[in-house]
Amino acid sequence: MELRVLEYFLAIAREQNISAAAEFLHLSQPTLSRQMKELEESLGKVLFIRGNRKISLTEEGMILRKRAQEILDLVKRTEDEISLTDEIVAGDIYIGAGETEAIRLIAKALYHLHGDYPKICCHIASGDTTDVIERLDRGLYDFGFILSQVDNSKYEYIEIPYHDTYGILMRKDHPLADKKEITPQDLEQLPLIVNRNIHDGDLFTTWLKKSSDEINIVATYNLLYNASIMVEEGLGCALALDKIINVSKHSKLCFIPLAPPLQIKIYLIWKKYQKLSKAGEKFLEKVYDMFEDQPQS
Repeated sequence: MELRVLEYFLAIAREQNISAAAEFLHLSQPTLSRQMKELEESLGKVLFIRGNRKISLTEEGMILRKRAQEILDLVKRTEDEISLTDEIVAGDIYIGAGETEAIRLIAKALYHLHGDYPKICCHIASGDTTDVIERLDRGLYDFGFILSQVDNSKYEYIEIPYHDTYGILMRKDHPLADKKEITPQDLEQLPLIVNRNIHDGDLFTTWLKKSSDEINIVATYNLLYNASIMVEEGLGCALALDKIINVSKHSKLCFIPLAPPLQIKIYLIWKKYQKLSKAGEKFLEKVYDMFEDQPQS
């Protein structure tokens, strides 16, 4: 499968019309059609649903679109890194990050990095641990910023000198909204919106001393902002980390910490045996310098 053919395929998927894609690619329509027919034959799968005016993707076509974009992105990153001279520190750093106030520490490191190396550009994508590790393993991220234990057989890591605190995000008119703390007893049968990664034996179920089946879970989320909308609309209360959602006096929501306190550690991770780019190496240096001897918060 040639990279050129993947680019052709993505153009058709984007334009949803083979004539428009051919015009964009400066190819004749018969040439482009033949290339796609040969691609389908080589894969043994139908990739397109061909309508009169619009082309859509089959399920297999959707899988190829995702993988093709990842492949081309990775090729471009590799070419960019190799093309840089030894004297130039430049390039892109890709970081997948969970939602946490601790991202401020990474932002400070990036600020100082950019001051020293203005040709470095950082790209941060939000996601939960599942999203971040999946894309890190595929080589699409250089680093992951996660809120979970690290598999040290696969990843190098730095423990960030910061702890996030769990609590319950609820409406200010909720019966429990006046409490200073939320205990396990308060959560009995309370409709909860939780992160999709919840499982038996994790921090929360261990704290609650219940299995996930015994918790009244009404919805799950991977990004807390969407969960906060569900809370506002009265679906339930959300298990959340502090300082992510606005709970100022103008907000409809409030955050109440759990008691006994439940905190989680945060890690910056990257793949073992991975050859980092010059930009990635300089970023790690800044992170180490910044966190050296810094007290835990």
